[in-house]
Amino acid sequence: MIQVDDKIISFEVFEKQFVCDLSACKGACCVEGDAGAPLADKELDVLPNIYNEVKSYMRAEGIAEIEKQGFFVLDGDGDKTTPLVKNKECAFVVFDENNIAKCSIEQAYNDGKINFKKPISCHLFPIRIKEYRDFDAVNYEAINICKPACFCGESLRVPVYRFLKEPLIRLYGEEWYDKLTEAARLLKNQCKK
Repeated sequence: MIQVDDKIISFEVFEKQFVCDLSACKGACCVEGDAGAPLADKELDVLPNIYNEVKSYMRAEGIAEIEKQGFFVLDGDGDKTTPLVKNKECAFVVFDENNIAKCSIEQAYNDGKINFKKPISCHLFPIRIKEYRDFDAVNYEAINICKPACFCGESLRVPVYRFLKEPLIRLYGEEWYDKLTEAARLLKNQCKK
């Protein structure tokens, strides 16, 4: 592991290669799993404030779940997550003409309707952050549905931390990301010796 400020980063974030391949996985990370998207506490106030703009992008099933369950539910671990439709896809999921799962929040953002891209846990995936009192643990989560992204990342030679530059900067800032990039360079040079 490598420490950058008060963040402890697993070596896999530097070593694994990853680039989403939606044509292969069909956005399975938004559909599969036993819970919705984890939500940060500060996001709990955001979702109700953007809902009217996002609602026009959503499917009727998703709207029904939000109106029935609210903007978040507690998962089996007691974490706040987005509600699911039929215990499967996130309530904010929509499907495009190729049956690829997309985020209605992100579509509203891309269209300039809101200034919130999507939950940070979604934006950072496959990185998962665990907050402790004195530090954050930044880990890569390997799951089978992302094998196409691993193959794509390997062919393009893009490590996880580079693929996730935008959300890492969104969460920790550009100065921190520059330090992360320098740590990656030093790690690479060490491995060559």
